[in-house]
Amino acid sequence: MAQSNGRRTSRRDIYLKLRQMVLTLELAPGAALSENEIAVSLGVSRTPVRESLILLAQEGLVQVFPKIGSFVSRVDPAQVADAQFLREAVELASLEDLPAQLDPAVLAELRDNLERQQHTELGLEEFFALDESFHQGLMRLSGHGNVWTTVAGAKGHLDRARRLGLHENVSPTVFAIQHLEILDAVAAGDIPLARTAMRTHLRAVFNDIERIRAHSPELFATDATTVPVRRNIVIWE
Repeated sequence: MAQSNGRRTSRRDIYLKLRQMVLTLELAPGAALSENEIAVSLGVSRTPVRESLILLAQEGLVQVFPKIGSFVSRVDPAQVADAQFLREAVELASLEDLPAQLDPAVLAELRDNLERQQHTELGLEEFFALDESFHQGLMRLSGHGNVWTTVAGAKGHLDRARRLGLHENVSPTVFAIQHLEILDAVAAGDIPLARTAMRTHLRAVFNDIERIRAHSPELFATDATTVPVRRNIVIWE
């Protein structure tokens, strides 16, 4: 029985590893996937890799074409918009549910988070993690921090688009400034301003998509039934 649990844990670990590689663009949109190569690189058999790819296909992050192969799904602007709609609805609603007295410990964590966002030597993934923590912290202020897990699980295409946007920007400073504007409005009790700033901040990803699609259309989905071409996909140099 314990051995069976171990196998399930291993499969879960492989799935989470591959999912993270897709979300962080280590496995680029449109890239061909080889079960054999992945299994060798992760030091596992093909079975958990195949099962993980099936799970990722159910999330829309991988496409499997019988007798042709598996590919990382291209970023789907329609799915980005759906995830953005969900995220914006939840985060704006949480701002309306803030208590009169904000938790000083959570506020201090958010201020510390913002200070770390200002560090110029931050890598993309370090900033992305701080960004996620900041937004979850805001929801904790309203008592809805646990909802973030549901939001995070539904925004795979959105997170890839956000990372593409971060790669396009010379510095993430603009996003850190937007975070500061949101938190200052929250701390001052100016919820209308906080909502406006939050909405502007969250919708910036749509401008990123249009800008990136103009020079790298191969990263974005057009027709879900079109079979991808097996070639190397370059996101940035």
